[in-house]
Amino acid sequence: MKKFLLASAALATLGMATSASAADLAARRYTKAPPMMVAMYDWSGFYIGANAGYGTSRKCWDSLGSLAAPTLAVSEGCHDASGAVAGGQIGYRWQSSAWVFGLEAQGDWADLSGSNVSTAFPAFTNRSKIQALGLFTGQVGYAWNNALLYVKGGAGVASDKYNYFLNGATVNTGTASETRWGGTVGVGLEYGFTPNWSVGVEYDHIFLGSRNVTFTSPATTSDRIGQDVDMVTARINYRWGGPVVAKY
Repeated sequence: MKKFLLASAALATLGMATSASAADLAARRYTKAPPMMVAMYDWSGFYIGANAGYGTSRKCWDSLGSLAAPTLAVSEGCHDASGAVAGGQIGYRWQSSAWVFGLEAQGDWADLSGSNVSTAFPAFTNRSKIQALGLFTGQVGYAWNNALLYVKGGAGVASDKYNYFLNGATVNTGTASETRWGGTVGVGLEYGFTPNWSVGVEYDHIFLGSRNVTFTSPATTSDRIGQDVDMVTARINYRWGGPVVAKY
């Protein structure tokens, strides 16, 4: 019995000593978890893509008479030449913080056509057609991760064909063609749905001004033709050279 009491007292003393030692230990320090990495979309790199949409051009004709008998400008009225456009674009962008800068060349097949009966010579119909369009522009944009809003500006070019004919006739009285340069401005919104692929929509206005156009006919004639172009396209691009960047 005496041995049992002595053993119990020894175990109790050991338990108290262990508790005291644990109490003397410093509290465990809390360590904050490392910050989570956020994948940031990077618009930098070369890209190539395709586009398709709709365009319209306001054409206003003023007759200048013939080379043999020139006259003051006489208005022949206006018409809208409208239709489909489709083509491609290639460019390069670089991103600094949220700002995105770029250069792009775009070329489109076009079928923008229209006509009107001449108000000065109502026996004749004037007809216009744009067969191709080109844009060479710089871009400035602002990115919200994989969404990009940008404006663009530069040079635009159109390939034009013109003709006029007697109403009801199947043979042209006069024909002409030209390649006309001007300025362009535009705005676009683009969304990157994978690290390399993006889709967008863009509006462009091309300022082509007025120019004297000489028609070949039995009696060579001349018209001053003014035009601008408005174009809306849906776009898809494939980009390489700009990976997604990890940012804390």
